[in-house]
Order: sequence, then structure tokens, then C-alpha cells
Amino acid sequence: MNYPVQGAGLGLRRALMSSLADLPEHQIDFMEVAPENWIGVGGRLGKKFRSFTERYDFLCHGLSLSIGSPAPLDEDFVRQVKAFMAEHGIKAYSEHLSYCSDDGHMYDLMPIPFTEEAVSYVAERIQRVQDILGQRLIIENVSAYAEPGKQMEEAQFVCEVIRRADCDLLLDVNNVYVNSINHGGDALAFIKAMPSERIKYLHVAGHFDEADDLLVDTHGMAVKDIVWQLLADTYRIHGVIPTLLERDFNFPPLAELLSEVEQIRRLQSISAGQCERAI
Repeated sequence: MNYPVQGAGLGLRRALMSSLADLPEHQIDFMEVAPENWIGVGGRLGKKFRSFTERYDFLCHGLSLSIGSPAPLDEDFVRQVKAFMAEHGIKAYSEHLSYCSDDGHMYDLMPIPFTEEAVSYVAERIQRVQDILGQRLIIENVSAYAEPGKQMEEAQFVCEVIRRADCDLLLDVNNVYVNSINHGGDALAFIKAMPSERIKYLHVAGHFDEADDLLVDTHGMAVKDIVWQLLADTYRIHGVIPTLLERDFNFPPLAELLSEVEQIRRLQSISAGQCERAI
């Protein structure tokens, strides 16, 4: 498979930059940042960021493209992202299959209705983004706490958008699990339904158990055992795919974060070994 990066990665957050600055490179294979947080940043902080992009492979994971919004697509922003990627040699750009704005930003990721009309609308907007970028956009399945206007299952909606837009997929394993509890779905069936050839990388993260039937995708705690198992299942179904650990706040000691990155690598190694024995 042709992946933009390899191995096990970690999202780069400003609060982690000092502790990661002198880390041996073999402990993290790639990093990911939100372009909105770094476009136009110069001075000492900009130089510090450059020191990371010179050492590691990087991906962009956007927050504000708002691909499902009723508002016009912000094409100037897409051009800024393209220039930012070129400046830092960033390998690919992913965004959420959601919306976060209309006349202004809502600072949250809202669910797109799972309808045929929405598939066509979103696919057309993704195609425009890809025309500007000159490469495929990678879309991510999102966690959601409601399913407004639902006319098809989420897995079908995601697959139809990918097919119509001719784009790629960032499969967030934690989001799959969170939605399976919040909406009563089958997480493993969702994973199996995704097109292997379009999955370019994976996310894992921690979530908060608000109630037995309500999980909140916080990115603020350790990955749960059941999500690690679902990640191992994902490798078994789709092969060993580059995987990134997301952590946005409530940062533990660096050694704990790195142990989770190492857990990704361990599961990848086990799965690769099982594939070799099967051959």
C-alpha cells in the first residue's frame, strides 16, 4: 500500500514541544499538526516548529475547512494550507467529515446528515479542495452525539463520499468505537466496511465514559483497552497502517505518552508477524 508516512506517530502540540525537542528520532516515526495553529507563525516559535519539520515526516490535520458547511468553501484558506505544506514538506492533508461554521465558526465539529443529498454536496466540495491542492484530501470519520436527518448508516455515508469524491480516508478507530456506543452500532462491522485501498492512516485516542451509553471523544486521557483491541482488529482486517496517537490536553509525563506510541508499534509488529506466517 502507498502510505504518506510509516510507523507510529504522535500529534505535536505546543505544550509538548520542549519535552520532545531532544527526543531520539526512532521513538516517533511521524507527527501531525493543525495547519490553523501554525500558518503564519514566525519568530522563535516558528523556528522551533521548523526544527521539528526538518527532523520528522509531518501530516496536516485541519480543524476549520468545514467541508459540510452551507457556507461557501474557503478557497483562500485551502491555498494557504497548500503553501504551508510546500514550505514544510508536509506529506498530506486530512480534515474532518463534518462542519464547524456557517456565518461564523462554532468551534465544534457538527455531524453532517447521512443523506444522498449530503453525499453529493460534500463530494463536490472535496473535489474542489483536491483541485486546489493538486492531491487527494484525506477525510476522517468523526465522533458524534446526534445523527440528524439520518437516511443511511454512517459507514455507507463515508464510503459513498469517498467513492464520489475520489478522496482518501483517515480512519479514527476511537471515533468508530465512541459512535458504536453512542448510537448502538457495530464497531467491527464499520471497520470491515471501510475500503482498505483508501485508508492512508489511522488515529487512536482516549475517551471519557460519561455514561454506559454516552462516550465523549476527549483526547485527554489514555487509550482504553477496548480501543487497542479494535486497533489490532483493524490491522488484521486492513493490514498494518500508519497510526497516530492524539492527545490534546491533560498531558501525562512524556514516558507515558511514548509508551502508548510504543503500544501502537507493538501491535503493528504483531500483526505484521501474523501476516508473514499466514503467507
